[in-house]
Amino acid sequence: MRKSHMMRCCGASAIAAATGLLAQPAMAQEQEAGAIVVTATKRAEALDDTPISASAISGEDLAAANAQSLADYVVRLPGVVFNDYQPGVSEVVIRGIAATTYHEQGQTTVGYYLNEIPLAEPGFPIGIPDVDTFDLNRVEVLRGPQGTLFGSSTLGGLVNYVVNTADTSEVDAAAQGLVGYTKNADGELNYAGKAMVNVPVVKDLLGVRIVGYQRSDAGYLDNPGTGVDGSNDFRTRGLRGSVVLTPSPDTTVSYLAVWQDTKLDDQTYLDTATPYIRNTARAETQDTRFLLNSLRIDQSIGDVADLTVLGSVVDKTNQTVFSYPYAYVTGVTTGDDAAYSLGDADANIETFEVRLASKGRGPFNWLIGFSRMRSDKTSYDQIFQSGAEAYIDDNPADFGGFAGSVLAPADRIYGYRSVLDNKDAGLFGEVSFKPVPEIELILGGRYFWNSYSGDVLNQAGTLAPGSYSATDSAGSVQEKENGFTPKVTLAYRPSDGIMAYATYSQGYRVGGINPNAGLLPSIQAAYESDETDNYEAGIKFHALDSRLYVEATVFQVDWNNIQARLFGPAPSYYSYVSNAGGARVKGVEFAGTLAIIRGLSFSSNVTYQDAELTEFLPDTFAAGGGYEPGTTLPGSSKWSVSNNLKLDLADTPMQPTLEIAHRYLSSAPVAFGNPNTRGDFNIFDLRASVTVMENLRVLAFANNLFDEYGILNAPFTDAAAPAGSIVRPRTVGLRVDWSL
Repeated sequence: MRKSHMMRCCGASAIAAATGLLAQPAMAQEQEAGAIVVTATKRAEALDDTPISASAISGEDLAAANAQSLADYVVRLPGVVFNDYQPGVSEVVIRGIAATTYHEQGQTTVGYYLNEIPLAEPGFPIGIPDVDTFDLNRVEVLRGPQGTLFGSSTLGGLVNYVVNTADTSEVDAAAQGLVGYTKNADGELNYAGKAMVNVPVVKDLLGVRIVGYQRSDAGYLDNPGTGVDGSNDFRTRGLRGSVVLTPSPDTTVSYLAVWQDTKLDDQTYLDTATPYIRNTARAETQDTRFLLNSLRIDQSIGDVADLTVLGSVVDKTNQTVFSYPYAYVTGVTTGDDAAYSLGDADANIETFEVRLASKGRGPFNWLIGFSRMRSDKTSYDQIFQSGAEAYIDDNPADFGGFAGSVLAPADRIYGYRSVLDNKDAGLFGEVSFKPVPEIELILGGRYFWNSYSGDVLNQAGTLAPGSYSATDSAGSVQEKENGFTPKVTLAYRPSDGIMAYATYSQGYRVGGINPNAGLLPSIQAAYESDETDNYEAGIKFHALDSRLYVEATVFQVDWNNIQARLFGPAPSYYSYVSNAGGARVKGVEFAGTLAIIRGLSFSSNVTYQDAELTEFLPDTFAAGGGYEPGTTLPGSSKWSVSNNLKLDLADTPMQPTLEIAHRYLSSAPVAFGNPNTRGDFNIFDLRASVTVMENLRVLAFANNLFDEYGILNAPFTDAAAPAGSIVRPRTVGLRVDWSL
């Protein structure tokens, strides 16, 4: 590390995303005198009084919006987009910090956490868990680099899922059932069944909470190559369990286990020029799963401080099949004899953190901590083509006279294995001082040191006649880095309900081994870390007797030494990472909520950002040798808008609600040097709910009401065949919720 048009419906957008899905002071774990409290700053703080750009979505608001996964809610927050390409491994992008709309080749630019436990390992993540929303307490999204408190992988910000843990005081239970239909789903239904039970085994001493769920989303893409309509069925299932022990009022011991498994029957990308059609020789399946185990101790030390000790282990696996339309060895591109790849990967992440935070009752407060993460992962990717070994034996002159058993053993024409190990540790802390009650100065920093080692192996093989290697090629690196990440915030609170602040913060990503080190002489063996410098100023205030809440932020993020994911030429398209160039993102984020009259509220999020290269970014295989300053960063839309109009008649019989939601995303390029764009769509959703009997509520919904064909990305192929993904077609359904 050291070394566009504007929205077509803007004027009419009294319609958009659920009130709770906006960056208002909503959702929290604790509430004191009406304040909403979150913990993503490593201490419990009222969100609307914390000098940070953040959003929080409560479990109640997620349920009200019928949000099932990240794509249903995170895109409605200021400054946030979602590279929704492959379920289970798609990435969130905050403030435009991304070099692709697919997957970053190295560490993600956004950090992912569950109850403060890291979910994504350094390097190319083999899975990014999209945690099911049932029985979530809230989801916290912090915008801007968070390197001081959270370390690497927070160039743009972070997402922290907070699941409910056991309550030792009372019995609780809940259940949810859903059925729906998506256009072009070939008659198949969407369905979900979820349940939770909480039991105080020993009242006020020991509690247990268990959650189970399964959700199936019917496929909406037809694949004539496999003869299956609605081929991309997607299933999520999982279990969560927690045990909480409170031996004294000052001590809480929590054990949490989370298991989630996802299965995709066929990939979700298609030729975007041909609506709802993807054509591959075989189904491109994907299975991802993760298992998390953690133990946490929270200890109050009198009136002085709170001690937190947290340890966790996360195991992840991923298996993916891709079908290839290339002739490769035998020339066959259709049917079972066409080439396909099989990728298997697994990762293990171990983390430990201990921190001590002052009680926060005076003009001087502090927090100090130590964290350590170790991760290791292996992956093995192979390409097979039926009959390849025999074909080479029959045509030796085309393959240098080598035998098929050398270049295509058991019909494997390509093999790639990687073994990666990372260690990342840091000392972090913050101090705050109020010289007068209205002014607060916060200084923070993290001294970090990390190391990484990697070994990659490209096995002997061939991808085409004349394109072969009879020997293995390998690469290996061992590197260390260290540095300091600072943060400075000045806050001004002239009166209750009003706060202005200015912040400088930094974020960074660790370096790593290039995925094809040793294969091509033009690819360096390792790439370095990159970093962001963030400058922002914001204001939060309540007005009109707290009927109006507004949050607005202006920001600039400078991105240095970018880890850019690039690709080599055909027929292999080997990917690699190059540290080069710089970029700058300037923008404005606005979020507001207004209670118009009793029972009627309107909320709006608007983000404008301009993200472009400030330095030439070289690309050996690109026209012109790279990309000029002024080039827009991939996926960075200038405008994103989300609005919501909600009628909630809580004091009338059956407590009916009605919501109309709208989301707009302007167009943006999908990749450097790619003419395709994504965005330029408006999505409308409609929801209505009633209480039909005590503790039983029914919600009817229509998502993508007008069936907009919105392109989310198309990052790879040329303009003639833009392979990408789209917004889910119109989906209607009913959901029933029961609670004890």
